Amino acid sequence: MEYYTSIPSSLLTPSSLITLITIIFLFIFRSSFPFNSSRKLQLPPGTLGLPFIGESLQIISAYKTENPEPFIDERVKRYGNVFTTHLFGKPTVFSTDPDVNRYILQNEGRLFESSYPSSITKLLGKHSLLIIKGNLHKKLHSLTTSFANSSIIRDHLLVDVNRLVKLNLNSWNDHVLLQDEAKKITFELTVKQLMSIDPGEYLENLRKEYVLLIEGERRKENFASSNGGGGKKNKDMLEALIEEECGLSDEEIVDFMLALLVAGYETTSTIMTLVVKFLTETPLALAQLKVINETLRVANIISGVFRKTTADVTIKGFTVPKGWTVFVSFRAVHLHQDNYKESRSFDPWRWQQNDLASMSSIGNGNSFTPFGGGPRLCPGYELSRVEICVFIHHFVTHFSWAPAEEDKLIFFPTTRTVKRYPINIQKRKCQIE
Repeated sequence: MEYYTSIPSSLLTPSSLITLITIIFLFIFRSSFPFNSSRKLQLPPGTLGLPFIGESLQIISAYKTENPEPFIDERVKRYGNVFTTHLFGKPTVFSTDPDVNRYILQNEGRLFESSYPSSITKLLGKHSLLIIKGNLHKKLHSLTTSFANSSIIRDHLLVDVNRLVKLNLNSWNDHVLLQDEAKKITFELTVKQLMSIDPGEYLENLRKEYVLLIEGERRKENFASSNGGGGKKNKDMLEALIEEECGLSDEEIVDFMLALLVAGYETTSTIMTLVVKFLTETPLALAQLKVINETLRVANIISGVFRKTTADVTIKGFTVPKGWTVFVSFRAVHLHQDNYKESRSFDPWRWQQNDLASMSSIGNGNSFTPFGGGPRLCPGYELSRVEICVFIHHFVTHFSWAPAEEDKLIFFPTTRTVKRYPINIQKRKCQIE
């Protein structure tokens, strides 16, 4: 026999129901923390926000605007450069401190490991270079770097970069959406490097499939099945992956290649677009082109990286529990006035100062990390810089231009211009050399 106990109607008042719901929420929220609350850990100060949601809505709203800095500024002012929050379903320690960031990046594989929200993992695949860990990451990172180091760029890739950039620029009419055109250039450059495929009908079809995939309208299987064709001359990344026998299945190789394509396609093309945008807004900088470092600093194509603690970690006198997420904010460091004078202003001339000279070199200076750091330093950073330099050189020497309409920057889900930066261009009668 079953027994049912009824709740007296006198207890079902609005205030009692609200209290009951609050208790349930707090119980569920508290039980979701990946650490034993009985341990008295001195966490970095901060707030976990609302149950489940945390402060995710606040940071998303901030990054959908031209000025996301208040989200970080308010918390740094209140709690300090390292604070506790709750983002994308996980309690998170948010670091805006350059020394702490370096410590986290350098201790990859010992105290920290790569860990990203599920949405990013699903898009790129669990076998992308961004996600994989341990010895497999070391092996594939080294392999990727070997295809984009300075000697390879000088002896093999520079010719292709120069040729493909000029080929695309020569096809432009008098009105272009610069962000779209830059993406087309970087797609062709990246696919050429990865799979030795030259521009043509096949590559254009592949690009369309890729765009649909990124927009969620295609499955990875469809994109993978389109791979093939195109004459190959030099050994490329795809051949190297197969020959290296890394133990990856075909699906895993697709994940890995797709992640490299995203990295080469999205980030470099955005920097190309924003260099032109900032040059347009700062015409005096055109004479010297001291803009690439400053664009990297101000635009922050990669706002930061996620890591997860593999043990309790002590940082600045606070303890970050094992299993917690840590967000290393590059943007906050790049735009902090303690690191750069008038940090929120675009000032390419700052890179001529001797006291900041060391920061212009990758791996030197904790306050300039547009390509990350530690074992996960972007393996293609040298190639990216070369592609940007070649593009800007040909663009400014072959064209005069003006914005077709006003556009603005936003930073979520990625850094981009809202209207894809439409410009009117005119070929120069006498090219500047």
